[in-house]
Amino acid sequence: MKLPILLIAALGLSALFGAPPAGAQSRIRDIVDVEGVRQNDLVGYGIVVGLNGTGDSVRNSPFTEDSLTHMLERLGVNVQGEEIKPKNVAAVLVTASLPAFARNGSSIDVSVSSIGDASSLEGGTLILTPLKGGDNEVYAVAQGSIIVSGIDVKAQAARTTRGTPTGGSVPNGARIEREVNFDFNDRDRIVLALRNPDFTTAARIEDTINSAFRIPIASMLDPGTVQLDLSGLTDTPSRLLASIENMPVQVASPARIVIDEKSGTIVLGEDVTISKVAIAQGDISISVTEYPVASQPNPFSEGESIIMPRSDIEITETGSGNIALLQPNVTLSQLINGLNALGVSPQEMADIIRAMKTAGSIHADLIIR
Repeated sequence: MKLPILLIAALGLSALFGAPPAGAQSRIRDIVDVEGVRQNDLVGYGIVVGLNGTGDSVRNSPFTEDSLTHMLERLGVNVQGEEIKPKNVAAVLVTASLPAFARNGSSIDVSVSSIGDASSLEGGTLILTPLKGGDNEVYAVAQGSIIVSGIDVKAQAARTTRGTPTGGSVPNGARIEREVNFDFNDRDRIVLALRNPDFTTAARIEDTINSAFRIPIASMLDPGTVQLDLSGLTDTPSRLLASIENMPVQVASPARIVIDEKSGTIVLGEDVTISKVAIAQGDISISVTEYPVASQPNPFSEGESIIMPRSDIEITETGSGNIALLQPNVTLSQLINGLNALGVSPQEMADIIRAMKTAGSIHADLIIR
């Protein structure tokens, strides 16, 4: 039997669990993105060879045979009219991200995913694959041995799969062949975009940058944008960013609660608070008992035995029956700590939080997944 929730209010949450910690500080580089400094997605179609009989089948993936035929023809091997049914080849999509300011000859990681009916890419080798951007231009080429974390084990009467054996990666498997032209230093202003827009955080970034320079160069345009004016400075934009990106700023986090129904995970922000509210929580137990009864016909009479169902359903409600009175200015994190100490399950915590939100006693955004 669980202890009554009233025990939490009686002991005093603030004295028992302590005051909430002060707001943490983050570097400017960790909370903003610079306009124009971004990655570009690349994608390509290729084939993987060297599989141990786990490749695509010709019946379900005819495009794999066509790709293999075209590749062999480019290498000088004429296979037109020949019936090719390899089991060690698979068609794949190759994806990668081209970093900002990447130069010719640099290497990047690539991800490989099967698009046919191959059962595993383990032990395979990706053949030279062009990677194109959104403008249909080739920016990199990929090739190399694939690393697969998934396992696929098959026997005559059983099969076990763990992870995703039809996907893998090639570390440093792509080499950049084309650069994205972008002259960062030829700019008279820099725009910082907050990853989590907030009026308070944007104002703090503006004050922090302006306090480090003799002239005000930063101005907050909106909760997600801070603009830097470089007209009165002699430093280049690159040099300026290097001097401000490590400045600490206290981030104002929103009051938010996230409940994951599948895993029973509850994540809550530091600034979540509750108003004065009374809580009573109990468990409902449903017991279903089946006792079927056999009905038989009289001796020497026509008929057959039948089974008649009989069910008994009993609903009982357990719980201490006490009501907890929570005083104002008590944070929800203190409430969760107290419920954890009393052994309340995550599902019961989620039910309590939803009920408090419905009652209007929780001052936070509630997100349920």
